[in-house]
Amino acid sequence: MKLSPNYLKSCLCLNVLANSPKNAAEIYEAAEGHVLVGVLSKNYETDDAAIEDMKKYAEVTKNALSIGLGAGDPKQSAMVARLSGILKPQHANQVFTGIGATRALLREDETVVNCLVNPTGKLGLVNIATGPLSSKAAEPAEVTIETAIALIKDMGGSSIKFFNMHGLVHLEEFRVVAQACAAEDFYLEPTGGIDLDNFEIILQTAVDAGVKKIIPHVYSSIVDKTTGDTKIEAIRTLLALMKKALE
Repeated sequence: MKLSPNYLKSCLCLNVLANSPKNAAEIYEAAEGHVLVGVLSKNYETDDAAIEDMKKYAEVTKNALSIGLGAGDPKQSAMVARLSGILKPQHANQVFTGIGATRALLREDETVVNCLVNPTGKLGLVNIATGPLSSKAAEPAEVTIETAIALIKDMGGSSIKFFNMHGLVHLEEFRVVAQACAAEDFYLEPTGGIDLDNFEIILQTAVDAGVKKIIPHVYSSIVDKTTGDTKIEAIRTLLALMKKALE
């Protein structure tokens, strides 16, 4: 399925969770199409249950579906790959070792497949040991961000998912990652602890670096704790901040 016009024309796109197809439809409208709606594979016991439900989200958002792992859980990698191959979403979240399988099952290069890499506390270095087994290894696999991007491109990945940012804790590392993504013409997805207070500075850091497409993930901080829905007013606020960043 082709990506929606709004998604293609904008260099900025939100990634937020939806609690129901109704919530997803409201999110999509409030974001004026500049959004990917996350549905977590971890919430489903079987592939069939996930496929049946995720189709409903895709239908009400012009396929602006983002198949998620669930808090970056590497154990969900294989399921995300399988679901992506069947559903052909606009976006899939993956760990480093799941990129190749996901792209192979998709049999196309339009779906954005991100790759989760971890901050290391060292400027210019990221940890790529994010798979089911490698994430439990005694030592991380630290490589330069440039090498990580090259490896991800080799496997068919589309973007760096920089997780967990813990809000502004890893901002300086993120700045270096953003500069590398801009230089390598690669997409960037900041994730972890992003809220209405720190969203603007994180987004502006990537914009100033010249990243071609930025997909910030804003999750629990804008979820109504009573209903479980993502707050629509928060989506409108984030959209306004994205428009401001492009002025």
